[in-house]
Amino acid sequence: MSTPSFGYLRPLDGIRALAVAAVVLFHAGVPGLGGGFLGVDTFFVLSGFLITSLLLDERATRGRIALRRFWVRRARRLLPALLAMLLATVVAARLLLDGDALGLLRADAYAALGYVANWRMIFRGTGYVAATAAPSPLQHTWSLGIEEQYYLLWPLLIAAAARLRRHRAVIVTLCLAGAAVSAVLGGLLFRPEAMARAYYGTDTRAQALLIGAALAALLAAPATRHRVPRRTAGLGLGVAGAVLTLWLWHAASDQAPWLYRGGLTVAALATALVIAHVTTRPSSALSRLLGVAPLVALGRISYGVYLWHWPLFTFVTADNTGLARWPLLAVRLAGTLAVATLSYHLIEQPVRHGVLGRRLPRLMPATVTAAAVAVMIGVIGFATVPAPATVTAAAPPVVITAVPPRRAPILATRQPAPIDRPGRPADAGREPRVTFFGDSVSWTIGTYLPAHPGMWTSTRAIEGCGIATLPDILQLGAPHTNYPGCTAWPARWQRGVDRDNPDVAVIELNRWELMDRRYEGRYQHVGDPGYDRYLMSQLDTAIGIAGSRGAAVVLLTAAYTHRAERPDGGLYPEDEAARVDAWNGLLRAEAAADPRVTVLDLNRLVCPDGRFTWQIDGLRIRSDGLHYTPAGVQRIIAPWLLPRLAAIATGDYADAERPGGPARTGTG
Repeated sequence: MSTPSFGYLRPLDGIRALAVAAVVLFHAGVPGLGGGFLGVDTFFVLSGFLITSLLLDERATRGRIALRRFWVRRARRLLPALLAMLLATVVAARLLLDGDALGLLRADAYAALGYVANWRMIFRGTGYVAATAAPSPLQHTWSLGIEEQYYLLWPLLIAAAARLRRHRAVIVTLCLAGAAVSAVLGGLLFRPEAMARAYYGTDTRAQALLIGAALAALLAAPATRHRVPRRTAGLGLGVAGAVLTLWLWHAASDQAPWLYRGGLTVAALATALVIAHVTTRPSSALSRLLGVAPLVALGRISYGVYLWHWPLFTFVTADNTGLARWPLLAVRLAGTLAVATLSYHLIEQPVRHGVLGRRLPRLMPATVTAAAVAVMIGVIGFATVPAPATVTAAAPPVVITAVPPRRAPILATRQPAPIDRPGRPADAGREPRVTFFGDSVSWTIGTYLPAHPGMWTSTRAIEGCGIATLPDILQLGAPHTNYPGCTAWPARWQRGVDRDNPDVAVIELNRWELMDRRYEGRYQHVGDPGYDRYLMSQLDTAIGIAGSRGAAVVLLTAAYTHRAERPDGGLYPEDEAARVDAWNGLLRAEAAADPRVTVLDLNRLVCPDGRFTWQIDGLRIRSDGLHYTPAGVQRIIAPWLLPRLAAIATGDYADAERPGGPARTGTG
């Protein structure tokens, strides 16, 4: 895009190139670019400057602002590539993502299409699935939403202000006041444990757009162009802005409170200094540096680079390619540049400048409507229909014939039974009674069991809650805290034991105990001696509750996981095999010290080669890298697990040792 007041300026494309490079490399996890996400704010400032310059120039040359013509130009520039990216992303997701992720993506796509993705990311959901899901392939469209909201509303304000005699002064005042309010809101709305509102909000991020708009109004006023000495404006302030911008791209953190309490404002002002420099001194050394051919070439396709890089990064993973770190980065960057170049030449430019582009103003309403409807149909069709799966017959029931010895009856109080399912009657006489405790992984095992006549089961596992309850958590590298109700797990487990009176209480824990938590003044994790003592104390409590009515207690080992990848393709700490092994070591130590406890090695069953796997014998057993699929539970886990639980209930489990003996483990 050019700014008519100053003509086409190559350095502005150079600024675009550096900004998009900062964002892309930040998303790739390249060291030294912890603040690369601020490249988005550079785009905001640049957009605010250019759009306001265009509007004021049109007002000066034509005497009015043609709003419909402006909006048509914006749609012609931005919408075609967005529609192509949305459809391609949904098609890829249909092939690569699990059902829960597809459900979330469908709403994400609608939000991106309506340019409200930033608000979608704030209110994406508080349920366990949404809160713990991997980042959306469309998460990056939040910034496009903010820009489009600006494009819709800002021209109306400019058109209204342009009717006033001193309209430039009014616009500058309006921009500065709005930026100040936006900055204050950013500080007020920031919460370390819930940063989305401050990070994605239109109101909190509008400050960068408004600072760019204020700069455009200042430079458009003839009286202001020469108030600052040319040498100072041309070199000192411009270089200072560039240096400060680069430093922020290196040193800033999206989790730092100072960023939302003035840091975003400083970043926007730094970019504004650079823009002011290159527009007033286009032949300076800094302007020539920003105008070199490679930067200009990248700047011209920067919209496509931004649009396509994040879906590609989401789908081109270490798990899918077998690559990691620099080789993975090279493939991702090459793919992004290739797709962005094709998008620029085959979609963006033909629509913007070609024959279709000249005819589009007249056809715009029908064209946009038809394209949007086509994408919506694609979203519905690809993201609603269940993904193809291996066709298998219904899982056969697991028949249990063992009868446990007589035990004390359940207390004669109102006992709400768990949900009845085939093979799990509540009045099952002397059938073995088994209750599952733990987190969402345990919940999937207990819930997806096939019919099992001869055994009564219930599931009291709590999704999103383990037995570690320290509040300061690092999840996927970001601050997190316990979900509501998690700290009450002992009382909730005890109610389940009292109501179900199981013969066997099964405990499976495979996430929350593996994360870093702040303990004794610093973040610690399983394997650290002090934190291990804390976990053993919690585990003692869990076993005491589970066995409080006389049940035998079974600890299932945690299995290796692959929930999400770091930007460089590596694993987050809670997915590392070493932590799983350390946790399983604690389970075995607990069994060695407590005769009520048996350890069953679920990890060996579902990770037979000693590492994470999605499939066993062609059957997908993991849905999202953490939880088990219904087919995996019914065909792999249940036939192995249920007979062992029945044997433990009767005291006949072959691998079990007598009280006081060594740790009792079963590996298959």
